[in-house]
Amino acid sequence: MSQDVRTPQQERAIEKKNKIVHAGYELFSEVGYYSTNTAQIAKRAGVSTGIVYGYFKDKHDILLEVLSIHLNNSFSPIFELIDGLCAPINYYTLAKNVLDIAINLHKKGAKIHEALHSLSHSDEAVNAKFIEIEDSLTLQISDRLASLGADSPNLGERIHFAMDIVQSFSHEYVFDNHPYIDYDAMRTIVENTIVALFI
Repeated sequence: MSQDVRTPQQERAIEKKNKIVHAGYELFSEVGYYSTNTAQIAKRAGVSTGIVYGYFKDKHDILLEVLSIHLNNSFSPIFELIDGLCAPINYYTLAKNVLDIAINLHKKGAKIHEALHSLSHSDEAVNAKFIEIEDSLTLQISDRLASLGADSPNLGERIHFAMDIVQSFSHEYVFDNHPYIDYDAMRTIVENTIVALFI
């Protein structure tokens, strides 16, 4: 079937392909990647299974398109926040805003986020996409902070570590919910830790 996969040129064909990707996004979000099959995606998109295989080799091929959309949607608010920064940088406000965005994103796309992250440990292509966006985010934030006068040594390393802390806390806050943890207190600790990396 992979020989038949084509790139749509006409508007109607592009629209069909986009419907398939959107249906995949919805189903992966609702029931997870492993509980979704191409027949369900086709039905949700309002096309035949044959049409799906006309544009995609398999479900994994759809997943990679969904992943690109998910990552772009997830990280664009952070890119916008960083682009809007002015000197002098208020790291306390920045830490709070980044945490708000990260927590909101984890809540909004909880199922798909969980599915994609679990796949990143076993799927080379998924992992490569995560690394690509992580690298892009680290470099963009580094450039922006440096342009605003940030002069911490090893700025890229500090930013990357801060991103790990944000990601870890967001997972903890949204998914784990340990009854013995005071999440407001933990959030304050996380914010202070991030700020301490840059001042």
